[in-house]
Amino acid sequence: MVDKITIENLSLQYSDGTESLRGVTMGIRQNAVTVLFGPAGGGKSTLLRCLNRLNDLTEIKSSTGRILIDGENILDPKTDVIALRRKVGMVFARPVPLPMSIRANITYALELAGEKRRSKLDEAVERSLKLAAIWEEVKDRLNDPAVALSGGQQQRICLARVIALQPQIILLDEPTSGLDPISTGKVEAALLELKKEYTVILVPHSIQQAARTADHAAFFLTGELIEYAEGRQMFTTPKQKKTEDYIMGRFG
Repeated sequence: MVDKITIENLSLQYSDGTESLRGVTMGIRQNAVTVLFGPAGGGKSTLLRCLNRLNDLTEIKSSTGRILIDGENILDPKTDVIALRRKVGMVFARPVPLPMSIRANITYALELAGEKRRSKLDEAVERSLKLAAIWEEVKDRLNDPAVALSGGQQQRICLARVIALQPQIILLDEPTSGLDPISTGKVEAALLELKKEYTVILVPHSIQQAARTADHAAFFLTGELIEYAEGRQMFTTPKQKKTEDYIMGRFG
């Protein structure tokens, strides 16, 4: 496998001094699930938000380093941020479906982008909902309001909404933190399918989820990348004592 993303000596500090990154260097593999895990405040969400430039919307004191996606530095001031965010989609912890039908949640952004052909929109709806593992549950009720769905279903609708724009990279920031075990399992199953077509980067809500889903795993502590390894190795024989202590629940 090849690296889709290369992060070089990335450091970031917010204006209030909170959750920063310090000299992070790593490569993120294409068509794999890479998990970023560690205690709260370690820099995981900050790194996710660097990957699609959402940090541009916050007050940053300083930022250095590079993030290369397919060889292009996305932190370059000349980067088309709107195009970047279409290429790098994001699913947040709290599902926020649009106040419209299930179908319209999927087609809205496509229509804004200029797609008017009903056949293409229908195709995108079915494909996205299938990849998000919710098609069978909603295929006969696409005109129902998305907000009437359960929390787990809403989260998968939000995932399908991202998929519909056909990004290359999907970021997920604790997407199952408020879901029941069955819904969590469905989201995790969707990730296994998604990585066949996309590069997936996940901040999990637990060590157990990290171990279940990771092809590769990165352990962050107070803004530093402590260890980065193949998932199975990370959760069975980590090389760094800090990583082992966290996985074993000795702190965190």
